[in-house]
Amino acid sequence: MTTAVQTIDLTLLTPLLEKYNGRKREALLPLLHQAQDIYGWLPPEVQEAIGKTLRVPLADIHGVVAFYSMFYSQPTARHVIRVCEDLACSQAGSHAVIQAIEGKLGLEPGETSEDGRLTFETVPCLGMCEHAPCALNGERPAGSLAVDNVPAFLDGTHPEPLARPRGGPFIKLKRIGKIDPMSLAEYEAAGGYKGLRQAVAQTPEALIETVDSFGILGRGGAMFPLGRKWFFTRGASDDPRQKHIVVNADESEPGTFKDRCLMEEDPFALIEAMTVAAYAVGAENGWIFLRGEYPRAHTRLHNAVDRAYEAGYLGKNILGKPGFNFTVHVRLGAGAYICGEETALFEAIEGKRGFPRIKPPFPTTHGLFGQPTSVNNVETLVAMLAALSVGEAEWTEHGTEKSPGTKLFCLSGNVADPGVYEVPFGLTVRQMIELAGGVPGGHAVQAVLMGGAAGAFIGPDKLDTPLTYEDARAAGFPLGSGVIMVFDETADLQQHLFELAHFFAHESCGKCFPCQIGTQRQLEILNRIHQGEAQPGDRQLLLDVGFTMTQTSLCGLGQTAASAIMSAIGLWPELVE
Repeated sequence: MTTAVQTIDLTLLTPLLEKYNGRKREALLPLLHQAQDIYGWLPPEVQEAIGKTLRVPLADIHGVVAFYSMFYSQPTARHVIRVCEDLACSQAGSHAVIQAIEGKLGLEPGETSEDGRLTFETVPCLGMCEHAPCALNGERPAGSLAVDNVPAFLDGTHPEPLARPRGGPFIKLKRIGKIDPMSLAEYEAAGGYKGLRQAVAQTPEALIETVDSFGILGRGGAMFPLGRKWFFTRGASDDPRQKHIVVNADESEPGTFKDRCLMEEDPFALIEAMTVAAYAVGAENGWIFLRGEYPRAHTRLHNAVDRAYEAGYLGKNILGKPGFNFTVHVRLGAGAYICGEETALFEAIEGKRGFPRIKPPFPTTHGLFGQPTSVNNVETLVAMLAALSVGEAEWTEHGTEKSPGTKLFCLSGNVADPGVYEVPFGLTVRQMIELAGGVPGGHAVQAVLMGGAAGAFIGPDKLDTPLTYEDARAAGFPLGSGVIMVFDETADLQQHLFELAHFFAHESCGKCFPCQIGTQRQLEILNRIHQGEAQPGDRQLLLDVGFTMTQTSLCGLGQTAASAIMSAIGLWPELVE
């Protein structure tokens, strides 16, 4: 069902256009979001008016709107229900929930009600895998959905999922569940802004050396040393007005949800950590790029920024230190996994389609707006702040020599107690599964997906591998963003390989041919196999396509789009026969 043709009243847009008049192209994303909030979609007349206000060509406006799945160029309701259908949710029964919603609403995915008030969609991962099956009713998150609670979900009475820290010792998660994430006073009472005060008591150069001694590697998957990144960014320019701290909060990979937990439950920690980073590298500009499917984190981060400005923790001469100026902008994405690639993220903030750039040059010298930029994952910065607060001795007493401190792991799938676990580096995969209550129903582990959709499958023979960077590398799988997704012997791995292929085919930006064509061919072959129509040579064809994408794609999406599937073929060749 679709809505009738609407008459567009542009006077509703006038106050918004006046607010943004004179702004540059980097204001495009927030302006598009706010305009869509008014109309439910982005009519051609609205796009044209936005283009004139920001002096952006209309073709570019169309390109950006078409690029993101959460922007609509056709009549759509202001209220959208989104249900996840990716791996963890599929495994937990999301397809039955989707069918129940279809029956209740009388809508199929992608349709809008006749009165134009509601649109129903099935979508890729919503970043709430520990609460699978999960969904968004407008901006209200819901988890642990089942057919019987679909009515409560639709009428908005189904309880919102809550975060609970698991594991221990808690260094990064110590405040979660114990303070009001909207209260700066409670954050300060729980040790907040102690780290920033310790930081500014040192010179920036000494602070970078201190952080380097913590041995913190990038927690988003790239594993680049944080101290080195800061060192390179600081040395790239002496002008703080032309340097940037960027937080990659576009956590969109199936199985990954640790950053959502941090931003929703301890948002001030991220703002404080960014401010420490700004002092270290000498940057006045801060940016958080947050995925559009995290409305609760968006609200809480905006509140944290506002409260920090009011208290003098952001702005000019922070903590009374002359010349220490720092501002933070929150930019909301609109449904594009590729924007988790750091250079695509820069393009998105700049108001362009999120296409990755060719590297080199690298962000530390030519990042956001072509200026020196330190771009870090949420957990990376929060780990730095935690280490700074407790000190090097306490931080390094956890973990191993080459993997010091603690790591956040995202446990999901067939475990009794899925969630975010903070543990010292060095526990084995088996110990992590046991910590999460083991596999329910006495079932055995069939497979574990390590590192996320772009990671690798392991079999039961590798469950005793210690979770450190060095041991994972030796065992041939990535730690990535800390995903541990467990599949028992009842799981249909062939179905899940098809879902992985579908995810990457949907999310490929199309800029480079190896990824654009390769992800589609990978999906077509796995769909054929899943339908029982396998052809001779399909296994080798999948390996050839995967090898080509891995070796020749422009960015990390294409380079890892076949990783999990190729690892599964190596372990269980019968899956693709």
